[in-house]
Amino acid sequence: MKRRKRKLNLLVTAGPTYEPVDPVRFISNYSTGFFGYEIAREAGRRGHRVILISGPTALAKPQGLRSIDVFTARQMGEELQDKFNWCDCLIMTAAVCDFRPEKTAKKKIKRKKGGIVLSLKQNPDILGGLGRKKGKKMLVGFALETEDLKKNAQDKLRQKNLDLIVATQMKASKRPFGQVRIDALIMDRKGRAEKIKRATKKRLSGILLERIEKM
Repeated sequence: MKRRKRKLNLLVTAGPTYEPVDPVRFISNYSTGFFGYEIAREAGRRGHRVILISGPTALAKPQGLRSIDVFTARQMGEELQDKFNWCDCLIMTAAVCDFRPEKTAKKKIKRKKGGIVLSLKQNPDILGGLGRKKGKKMLVGFALETEDLKKNAQDKLRQKNLDLIVATQMKASKRPFGQVRIDALIMDRKGRAEKIKRATKKRLSGILLERIEKM
């Protein structure tokens, strides 16, 4: 008899965060949110209940799913703290900025001879904090590395108490942002790793969700 697939409450994050320097400038990263949106869409197609928490992107919101827009890392953290009890699994695709300006100027910073010094402070470790209190919830993290892909992914999985991690390598000739095919490594807590070559993010979303559904 075929086992009936259980429906899950999935909290999916996507996109970058913006950390304001002044009213017209910010610190961010190259994330487009495309992968997170594909995961949210595929999860909805599979009948799961989905809340998408998204940083700033140029993407159309997935139809039929609840979406929440955030801007900064602290806003992302507040929404996750508020919704975490609801979910069975958090899929943390968002590329949250690790740092923010120590002070945000109220007016546009003007050009000066000799330049300016921008002091940064660390943002809270959102995923690490949730990992410490997750109980029986599943946590899925993502790692984009420039070197030692497997080791760095294993370290992040262990340090943040994740159940799965999806790791990709950053190369100058192969940037993994947006609607591109990527190589990925999916690893679990037991160190079992699955290498996936030149997959679309839609296909990779399906593979990841199948793994989550079987856990």
